[in-house]
Amino acid sequence: MPKVKEAPFPRRKTRRINVGSVPVGGGSPISVQSMTTTKTYDIGATLQQIAELTAAGCDIVRVACPTDKDAEALSIIAKQSTIPVIADIHFQPRYVFAAIEAGCGAVRVNPGNIRRFDDQVAEITRAASDHGTSLRIGVNAGSLDKRMYAKYGGATAEALAESAMWEASLFEEHGFHDFKISVKHHDPVTMIRAYEILADAGDWPLHLGVTEAGPAFQGTIKSATAFGALLREGIGDTIRVSLSAPPVEEVKVGIQILQSMGLRERTLEIVSCPSCGRAQVDVYTLAEEVTEGLKDLTVPLRVAVMGCVVNGPGEAREADLGVASGNGKGQIFIRGDVVETVPEDQIVECLIRHANALAEEMGLEEEGQVEVIV
Repeated sequence: MPKVKEAPFPRRKTRRINVGSVPVGGGSPISVQSMTTTKTYDIGATLQQIAELTAAGCDIVRVACPTDKDAEALSIIAKQSTIPVIADIHFQPRYVFAAIEAGCGAVRVNPGNIRRFDDQVAEITRAASDHGTSLRIGVNAGSLDKRMYAKYGGATAEALAESAMWEASLFEEHGFHDFKISVKHHDPVTMIRAYEILADAGDWPLHLGVTEAGPAFQGTIKSATAFGALLREGIGDTIRVSLSAPPVEEVKVGIQILQSMGLRERTLEIVSCPSCGRAQVDVYTLAEEVTEGLKDLTVPLRVAVMGCVVNGPGEAREADLGVASGNGKGQIFIRGDVVETVPEDQIVECLIRHANALAEEMGLEEEGQVEVIV
C-alpha cells in the first residue's frame, strides 16, 4: 500500500487490527476499500471485478453474502483474491461463521439487521479469534437498531454512535477487540458528528463512509467533504467512497481524496487552469488529451497545462514539466527552465514525449493512477 513519509497533521491514535494482510489503525496507512457489484456466487465475474479493483489501487474489497450460494463461493474467492476480502453479512448469523471458516480477511456485521445476534456474540468471537479474522461493526442510518431509533427519534449522530458503542461492548465483554467501526449516514454533517463522538469515546479503528452518497458527481462531493473534515481531525483508518457508479470509480475517488490530503503518496499530477477569457487555447481539450496520453504512467511528476500569459509561465515553471500556451504556440518548461517552444498543434505530443523521458530517467515504469486537478 502506498505510504507517505510523514502525515501532514496528527492522526488519532487507534488500536491496530489486521484485515488479512492489510494493517488497519495504529498509525498504518489509510486503506481504500470498495465493494463488488457482481453476484458473489458468480465466482468468475466476482474475481474479475476484484482484479479490476486491485489494478485501480483498491486495498481491501467487500463482497455481499445474502444467500447460501454466496457463502459457498467465499472460500474460493478469498483464496484467489490478491487483496483481502471482507464478507458483508446481514440477517443470517450462520453466514458469519461460514465467512470466517472460508478464510475471509474480515466479516462486516450489522447487528441492527442480523436476527438473533446478541446471543451468538460469544460464539462469533471464539470463531473469529481462532481463525485470526477481524470484524467490522457497521451501523447504517437505514438499518439502525430500532431501540436507538425510538430513543432519539431518528437516525441522529448520537443514535448512530450509541448503537455502535453498545455493539462494540458486546464483543469487548468477551475480550474481543479485533474490530473496526463504521457509522454511515447519507448526510455528511450527521456522519461527521457521529464519527467525532466515537473518536472521543474510544480508540477503535474507524472506517469512514457516507452511505447512499448518490451518483458519481454528488457522491464524490459528499464523500470529499465528509472525509476531508474528518481526516483533517486525524479521524479515519480506512475509507470507502459509496457511489452509484462502477466500483473502480469509487477507488479512484478515494485515492484522489487521500492524495489531496497528503495522506497517500502522490503519483502523476496534472495541474491545469480552469480557463477564462484570457485563455488563448482550448485548455479543456488540451488537458484532456494530455491526461489521456499519460494515463499509463505512475510517477511523482507534476505536469502543468496552462492556457494564458498571466498565471501560465509561473505555474509551468514550478512544475516538473509544464507548458504556458498563447499566441498559437506553447513554451515548454522542464524543472523551471524553458527547453523549447512548439506550435500549438504539437503541444500534446511534446508534453507526452518529455513526460515519458522523465519517467524513464527516474526509473519508474509501473502502471498506475493519474491525478488530474482542473
